[in-house]
Amino acid sequence: MFSTTTYQNRRNQLAKKVSNGVILLLGNIENPINFEHNAYPFRQDSTFLYYFGIKAPNLAAIIDVDEDKVTIFGDELDMDALVWTGRQETLKDKSLKSGVSETRPFKDLENYILKAKEGHRAIHFLPPYQSFNKILLSRVLDRHLDELTPSEELIKAVVQQRSIKEAQEIIEIEKALRVSSEMHLLAMRIAKSGMKEYEIVNAIQKYAADQNFTFAYPPIVTIHGEILHNQFRENTLEEGQLILNDSGAETPMGYAGDLTRTFPVSNKFTDRQRDLYNIVLQSYYDARDLLKPGIKFKEIHLKAAKTLVEGLIDVGLMKGNAEDAVANHAHTMFFQCGLGHMMGLDVHDMEDLGEQYVGYTENEPKDKKTFGLKSLRLGKELEAGYVLTVEPGIYIIPDLIDMWKADKKHQEFINYEVLESYRNFSGIRIEDNFLIEENGYKLLGPDLIRTVDDIENFKLESEG
Repeated sequence: MFSTTTYQNRRNQLAKKVSNGVILLLGNIENPINFEHNAYPFRQDSTFLYYFGIKAPNLAAIIDVDEDKVTIFGDELDMDALVWTGRQETLKDKSLKSGVSETRPFKDLENYILKAKEGHRAIHFLPPYQSFNKILLSRVLDRHLDELTPSEELIKAVVQQRSIKEAQEIIEIEKALRVSSEMHLLAMRIAKSGMKEYEIVNAIQKYAADQNFTFAYPPIVTIHGEILHNQFRENTLEEGQLILNDSGAETPMGYAGDLTRTFPVSNKFTDRQRDLYNIVLQSYYDARDLLKPGIKFKEIHLKAAKTLVEGLIDVGLMKGNAEDAVANHAHTMFFQCGLGHMMGLDVHDMEDLGEQYVGYTENEPKDKKTFGLKSLRLGKELEAGYVLTVEPGIYIIPDLIDMWKADKKHQEFINYEVLESYRNFSGIRIEDNFLIEENGYKLLGPDLIRTVDDIENFKLESEG
């Protein structure tokens, strides 16, 4: 946990942004895998972590704006639980570390909410994503599941506060990135023909676990990098293939790292791999160099797309005018996703609160229909204190080629005959994490190797 005053100050700041009523923040429960007492690894709700820092399951909290008090609801371990778990730090002691002196049994939560409702007080809550919390809210608020309307006022207040990272949060993120970087170097070091993808995943998971870290998200380690969120890990590595490794570690306090590197199974990139890799790398540099307060991330995304198109024209995969190609979204044959997203306690920070609040504004809402832009999680103007990813890529998807080619879509920009010879190329992504500062940006974590020469030299040295 951070200091007691950290959590007190965060809650005080939140309470000032909510006009009246009570703020209800729900923790997570342990979710069963196949029966009640065989649960998935527990992960506390990130907003609950942000304001209270307590990682135990089956908790809720009320920040009473009108009465200026905070209460945590949960149950101390009874004898039956102690038999199985042994003596643990009490909820009371955990709460005191968070600066909360009042704790009550979980069953008292319903009575508290009932009294607030009877007094016609506003009850603010965030969008629930666990079934248990959806059912709980439905019961205590006496509303059908379809009628649970989260508090927009609370969502906006939380997003505004959590978006600006404190110095101590940056330290945690950089801890995650130090471990994440070593995971990536390990993957490059051990990858060789004949291995299975899951062997690399197992190795980097062990490395993270040896540092008392976990994965921040299910890693994507694949020879089929054209599948954006590929979770299949049973392919065998062969000479001449590329490996896309999108993986990151999470600190014990819940902060994430999120890195991607693409490298050859062999010690050398092929000519085609080198050409396309360098196109992605130039797009990364062009996007990175634009990072600063006041610029809209959507503009950076489109600049990265233009750089990709210019490079693809140079190698004969595209044609025509690069600006026109991007304006007509022809680049999405090769770059179907967004350039990046916010990051922090969640690898896609605050995604449960809604992209329209986290990545966009009321005046400039997200484009939910246009292929490519509908996958851009962040579009709004950047501010100092934001932490985000920059992750351009080229993804050659055979099914997409077949569909667009049959429809003669964007044939004025795409050289389909040349593209056919690349249909089994796979994909390339390069991703790093950045802090937006007053006059620009800061690369977070170690400067993980990313150029063709550095990757090739590292692999050669690893073999030696």
